[in-house]
Amino acid sequence: MKTIKDLDIAGKTIFIRCDFNVPKDEDGNITDDRRIRGALQTIRYCIDRECKVILASHYERPEAGKYEEKYSLATVATRLHTLLKIASDITLAKDVVGVDAKSKASALKAGEVLVLENLRYEAGETQNDAFFAKELASMVDVYINDAFGACHRSHASIDAMARLFDAEHRAAGFLLSKEVNFFEKTLQNPMRPFVAVIGGSKVSGKLEALRNLIEKVDKVIIGGGMAFTFLKAQGYEIGNSLVEDNLLDEARTVMIKARKKGVKFYLPIDIVAAPEFSEHCISKYLPSQEIPKDWMGLDIGPASSRLFREVLDDAQTIIWNGPMGVYEWDKYAKGSLKMSHDIAATHATTIVGGGDTADVAQKAGDVDEMTFVSTGGGASLNLIEGKALPGIEALKS
Repeated sequence: MKTIKDLDIAGKTIFIRCDFNVPKDEDGNITDDRRIRGALQTIRYCIDRECKVILASHYERPEAGKYEEKYSLATVATRLHTLLKIASDITLAKDVVGVDAKSKASALKAGEVLVLENLRYEAGETQNDAFFAKELASMVDVYINDAFGACHRSHASIDAMARLFDAEHRAAGFLLSKEVNFFEKTLQNPMRPFVAVIGGSKVSGKLEALRNLIEKVDKVIIGGGMAFTFLKAQGYEIGNSLVEDNLLDEARTVMIKARKKGVKFYLPIDIVAAPEFSEHCISKYLPSQEIPKDWMGLDIGPASSRLFREVLDDAQTIIWNGPMGVYEWDKYAKGSLKMSHDIAATHATTIVGGGDTADVAQKAGDVDEMTFVSTGGGASLNLIEGKALPGIEALKS
């Protein structure tokens, strides 16, 4: 896979597929601009070489063919201008491949930046439509993919469009190549002991990743809602806690496989339990074996945090994907925040999966202490699972 440094881009019109799908509050203000900051190096590299730059991204899931202001990239363009600190304005097109976008693209001068509107305003984007891809490609000379967080989707700007350019006119941006290198090198040749910390709500979403990781790691820590499927598989009473009964046999198989491979497998030994799924009800610490039948676990307890801290103490590589509890509520965020602090405090190479896990690290104030924080939740999970990502395959084809 070529990177942007391998191409001769001086003076050309460059299309950069970014991932500007950033979180906003109820007033439409951006609350976390890490994904925008992640694209800056590639954008600046193009500007410094007198390129005309066209940026494109999706944002959430608008209804195709219907413009809604809340899904517009206007706030992204404003934040981008603040972060880039360039003299010229950043122009926002009113459409994606319509008259306004094409006229503004043809009027671009060297060093100027145009942001296309939300790619998902066009139905062709999610359908991986070849005609829509050709319309996008007609505006530019070179295709750059820097949207790691969207690389697991076979969408037009990720897959079909990339295949329209030859190997001398398409490449990965700095962010995408950095993400892929970190995950591939870590999984292929990690410093040991290698510890995987896996959390989140469901086993089903992480099962393939777990199977793949057990072949590579020395220790596995399980937290979050998915831990209760493993606890029930061991015969424990878990009350009304989140569980996937159809995966109990799979959970047992994973634990048996870990034992045969000599992989240490750690589950919570105590939990924070409550009688209902609410932030405003009573809760208490309980051993994992003593959850009442009508209560549910919503976070790991302090004894689990201490145990997991000791498990991490000698780690040289840590990969973390998934929170330890319902971290969105402060009452049940302690386990996730403590895990973030403990991972950040080690001397290991620490890789944090995107999505919720990155949000926890941000909330804990540990982002700067981690070796690498991914910008893509689903994409990073697919890489851990050993799956081929459509966006990367298109660049390599």
